[in-house]
Amino acid sequence: MNVLVTGGTGFVGAEIVRQLRVSGHRTRVLVREPQSRAAQEIATRYGAKIHPGNVLDPDSLQAACAGVDAVIHLVGIISEIGDQTFENVHGRGTRNVVFAAQDANVKQFVHMSALGARSGARSRYHQSKWEAEEQVRRSGLGWTIFRPSIIYGPGDGFVNLFAKIIRFSPVVPVMGSGRTKFQPVSAKAVGAAFVKALSEPRAIGETCDLCGPQVFTFDELVDQILAVMQRRRLKLHVPPGIARCQAVILEFVFARLLQEAPPLNRDQLIMLQEDNVGNPQPANELFGLKPVSFREGISAYLRV
Repeated sequence: MNVLVTGGTGFVGAEIVRQLRVSGHRTRVLVREPQSRAAQEIATRYGAKIHPGNVLDPDSLQAACAGVDAVIHLVGIISEIGDQTFENVHGRGTRNVVFAAQDANVKQFVHMSALGARSGARSRYHQSKWEAEEQVRRSGLGWTIFRPSIIYGPGDGFVNLFAKIIRFSPVVPVMGSGRTKFQPVSAKAVGAAFVKALSEPRAIGETCDLCGPQVFTFDELVDQILAVMQRRRLKLHVPPGIARCQAVILEFVFARLLQEAPPLNRDQLIMLQEDNVGNPQPANELFGLKPVSFREGISAYLRV
């Protein structure tokens, strides 16, 4: 099958591209910077064809979708900078890709959403993810939507961030009470679900949670990372008001002055106050996913 992947240079995207090759699919990856190290690496390692383009540029998507059987749409952001806003990337960007897929008579559309996407969500991230889901559902394409919880694996931005803090600081900051619940899922499991959806007719028209087998509070997640690293650290709970002030400052310094995505923003703080759990059973059964424990998963790549 000829498959177009958007967002294929991210850590989850690269895993999906790898599994597409293992499964015998021919992969085309849409990238904004074809000469980037990440783009060249997936082209070299996995034989992916690099196609220059941007989900915010409809003209660049027509050629990208030409001749493909399926689109795996992964593009997403967790912090905003310039025109890379939640509404633009998740909303307008998804609409552009859907229109291009329709024009090219693409048969399947597999979409990356997020656990917590819903109508009336408090965070703009979840609002924009819901808007994208609705556009996919109305597309008339053979669609499948996945909603993962926190995704971990080599190169992730969550476990590795806390591992870095643990290595260099005697204190680990935890935003809020630490009681918010999460259900982390491995990048390998996410990749397997996306790739298997291409050959599973029963996946058409389904919206599936992608979650691990265990539910942890924020505090417990940090404890799991500490245990794997064999370290002891003091957890410092940062009150919401102080965390919000920090986020405002970081948004100004990074997005306005440095023109970089801030490491923490106000929208993330909203999401960190909401439980992020789901039902993994339907996806596990439909795609034959084999859950692994969080500790086993991070032990495979986390350096002590």
